[in-house]
Amino acid sequence: MTSACGIDFGTSNSSVGVCDAQGARLLSIQRAATSVPTALFFSFDDDSTTFGHEALERYFAREPGRYLRAIKSVLGAKLFEETTPVKLKRYAFGEIIATFLRFLRTAAARSLGAPPTSVVLGRPAFFVDDDPEADAAAERQLEAAARAAGFERIAFQFEPIAAALDYEQSVDAEEIALVADIGGGTSDFSVVRVSPERSRLRDRREDILGFTGVHIGGTDFDRQLGLKSVMPALGLHSPLRRKGLDAPSWYFSDLATWHRINFLYDQKVLTEVRGVLRDSAEPEKIERLLRVLEQRKGHELLADVESAKIELSRADLAELDLDDSVADISLQITRRELDAAVADSLRRIRSRIDDVLRMAGLTRDSVSAVFLTGGATRMPAVRNCIAAAVPTARLIAGDAFGSVATGLALDAAKRFA
Repeated sequence: MTSACGIDFGTSNSSVGVCDAQGARLLSIQRAATSVPTALFFSFDDDSTTFGHEALERYFAREPGRYLRAIKSVLGAKLFEETTPVKLKRYAFGEIIATFLRFLRTAAARSLGAPPTSVVLGRPAFFVDDDPEADAAAERQLEAAARAAGFERIAFQFEPIAAALDYEQSVDAEEIALVADIGGGTSDFSVVRVSPERSRLRDRREDILGFTGVHIGGTDFDRQLGLKSVMPALGLHSPLRRKGLDAPSWYFSDLATWHRINFLYDQKVLTEVRGVLRDSAEPEKIERLLRVLEQRKGHELLADVESAKIELSRADLAELDLDDSVADISLQITRRELDAAVADSLRRIRSRIDDVLRMAGLTRDSVSAVFLTGGATRMPAVRNCIAAAVPTARLIAGDAFGSVATGLALDAAKRFA
């Protein structure tokens, strides 16, 4: 039995890994799945809280309740200091994150026979871009949540470094690898020297040649695609009767951002939107927006956008049908439209890859392999962006939702042995 584990607490999905006599492996968390959505559902019917796949099912079954997703995004942000209402109670975001980590710890206990007491938590290169104080605060907030969840010994490892430790298990000679971990909320990159011999060393600091990241990930791609393809049909950029004015854009920005959707259900916001409807030159569009907000269908709408994004990873065209119960619109979205929507983000990702190579003192031809992990690496535009940065390197696809947790488990075994 092991008392240590690695947890990849992700913006979109989370996993738990352990390393014992069987080697490094992922634990079953829910219904035999080793990766679950980072989501919670607070039921108004029975006052229960469910997580992961069950949370999604209850929300999409349209049970009365409060649905939360992408809670990692509040770490280090001003929003973390606020509370969010659930029925008659208000919850601090730190409490919500601790509740989810406790769910993961309890799930691990079912496989291990007892709840793990030590954990290595993955963290992005930057929780918050260009703000060291906020970044440090985010790590402290996550550590406090892990302690509240019951963990006694807590350490952190950068997520791209953890993915490199997982990749290293498969190499048979020394090489320089670029690890690209593009998840739901961040894109992180590390240049690491890996080899079978070096994998046995406890201190690997000399092998980490450079790492960096940027706060861009799959949820940002959802947001950008939603703003480009769906929000104009709900009134984004639609004119008001007062000449020269458009409907306020912040409604649509929040509606396309997973962790801000619930704030739009406030009665003050609904009253504002009704006022915009009365002044709109295109009222049918604002009526759609109001219907989404009044019926609390924001997460359902954005989930359909996310599904279209995923479909466009394997097809050139995706259908987006939002029926009467959501927004009453039907759209066709092409991969070219998706690529155009995320183009600025891809340029920033490419810039960070160039940065990490400079940090390592390497040319792009010095990298022999690129190890890809994180769900967003399945997007062709993302892969093409990375391949253009290191054109001579082999592209190797790891476990999109498990490589980081596996590497964290390897790290935990060394730290807490």
